[in-house]
Amino acid sequence: MLTGILQQNPKDAFARYGLAMAYAAEGKAEESLREFAATIEYNPDYVPAYQMAAQELVKVGRIDEARARLRAGLAACERTGNAHAASEMGPMLEELG
Repeated sequence: MLTGILQQNPKDAFARYGLAMAYAAEGKAEESLREFAATIEYNPDYVPAYQMAAQELVKVGRIDEARARLRAGLAACERTGNAHAASEMGPMLEELG
């Protein structure tokens, strides 16, 4: 269903993020990361994609990329005024060093 929505509207943040989350739940890390990246590319202020992408990157041991994704996510939080997400991503970034 989500892929059908994306065929009609590739920039649909909700559908693309949902597909990324579905891939993550199935253990398909690369597919998930590809969809998170596309979500961010099309919708740079879609904050949840940064956080979940960083978590997926940590799972596969790509810590430097996770840090970069969190930094970009924190910048998106600042642009959008999303203090709640920033309060979760900031400590996650600190934990990664």
